[in-house]
Amino acid sequence: MTFGTVTPSTRSLRIGGLTPMTTVDYPGELSAVVFCQGCPWRCRYCHNGHLLPSTSVDQIPWSEVRAFLQARIGLLDALVFSGGEPTLQAALPAAMQEVRSMGFKIGLHTAGAYPDRLRRLLPFIDWVGLDIKALPAGYPAITGVPGSGERAWESLAILLDAGIVMQVRTTVAPGWCNERDLWPLMQRLAVLGVEDHVLQRCRTDSILDPSLAS
Repeated sequence: MTFGTVTPSTRSLRIGGLTPMTTVDYPGELSAVVFCQGCPWRCRYCHNGHLLPSTSVDQIPWSEVRAFLQARIGLLDALVFSGGEPTLQAALPAAMQEVRSMGFKIGLHTAGAYPDRLRRLLPFIDWVGLDIKALPAGYPAITGVPGSGERAWESLAILLDAGIVMQVRTTVAPGWCNERDLWPLMQRLAVLGVEDHVLQRCRTDSILDPSLAS
C-alpha cells in the first residue's frame, strides 16, 4: 500500500537519525523516532551535539523514512519527531500530515523554542514531550540565548490550554540546588496544572560543555 508521493516540502525535512523501535519515547506506544537536524539553542548539557548544526553529511532522506513506515503499518503505533529541535523546520507540518495519513499517531519532542510554530502543529499532534529546563530567568545560562525561557514557557501555556497530552521533562544540571533551582520549578509547574513532570539525570559522557562533567 502506498500513500501518494513525497512532496517537495517533506523532501526538504533534514533528518539526522532514526530509531526503528522504542517503548520509552512515547509512553504507552510502540514507536519509531526520527531525529530532526538543527537547533537554535546550545544547551550546555546537550548530548546530541551532532544534531545541532542545520545540516549533516549523514542525513537520511525523508523517502527512506516514509518507506520504512509503510513497511511497519500495523506493527508500530506512532512516530516521534525529536531532535535537535523539530519545530525549527518548515517541512515538519507536511511530514506529520503524511505520517498521520498512514495511520500512525504523532509524538513530538520539543524544547518549545518556537511557540507560534508549535501552535500551528496542534491539529497533528497526539502527544508531546516538552523540555522545560528551568524557570524563565534561568534559561540563558543554559541555552546561551536571551529570551529562550519566555518562549519555552509560552509553549507550555499553549499546550496546557489546548489540552494536549504531554510529559514535561527537566534535566537536573550539575550544580543545581534543590531549594534554589529544582523545588521552585516543580512548584510553578504544579500550580500551572502540569501532572506529568519527569526529572532526568544529566548525562556527562558526551555533553556540549565538558566542564559540567568535572
